[in-house]
Amino acid sequence: MKLKKYIIIVVALILVSGVTVGGVAFMNDKKEQEFYENQPLNLPVGFTYTAHTGCCGTADNSLESIKSGIENGADIVEFDLYFTENGTAVLSHDKPQGDEVTLDEAFKLISTYEDVKVNVDVKVCKTLYIVWEFAEKYNISNRIFFTGIKLEDVETVKKECPDVPYYLNYDVLKERKQTEEYLNELVEIVEKCGAVGINFNKDSATKDLVDTFHKNNLLVSIWTVNEEKDMYKILYFAPDNITTRNPDALRELLSD
Repeated sequence: MKLKKYIIIVVALILVSGVTVGGVAFMNDKKEQEFYENQPLNLPVGFTYTAHTGCCGTADNSLESIKSGIENGADIVEFDLYFTENGTAVLSHDKPQGDEVTLDEAFKLISTYEDVKVNVDVKVCKTLYIVWEFAEKYNISNRIFFTGIKLEDVETVKKECPDVPYYLNYDVLKERKQTEEYLNELVEIVEKCGAVGINFNKDSATKDLVDTFHKNNLLVSIWTVNEEKDMYKILYFAPDNITTRNPDALRELLSD
């Protein structure tokens, strides 16, 4: 009983104090946040942050969301792309209901702003050539790129929009993300499909993953980083892009 009590006390001290045992760091939430807050930023050249659709309390896939992202200083605005039954390209995460903003309207608005880039998050990978046609129409073809592209979508993208860069969306295996072998496998997958980099959820992020991709001249984009404590952590990992619903908060954090 004494031994069991001793083990419980030691474990409690580890979790509270944030010490390292056997090379594994144990920190409570407060200690972890303090650690990342106090780390110097070493962001890559060309670092950007993206205003996720619905940013700053606006409706998802709305013109207001695009305006809000731009007005809050985001380098990139993001929205979801879907197609109606008659082939109209609209801003929607799911099957359109009939009242969606059209891609034409979105690109027209974006063309009135200089420099801001556009992350078109593809939900249905068909007739993508329409995206390029509208981008050319509004003279923003050099400002668009795709996310949401999975391995099975790559050939369609290459065929219909060969000049549009894209990130490969990939579900990183959390149980393997710390292994060098797996990280090299991910690099090989992204290189073979011709993507500029990888786009994945913040919960799968590690510094080793980001560093491995950078060593291979590939980009890393991480979504969706909404809480300040997560912003500090992901900034420490130093990806090329962070996507957030709170671009105003990230902008203030970066300016501190």
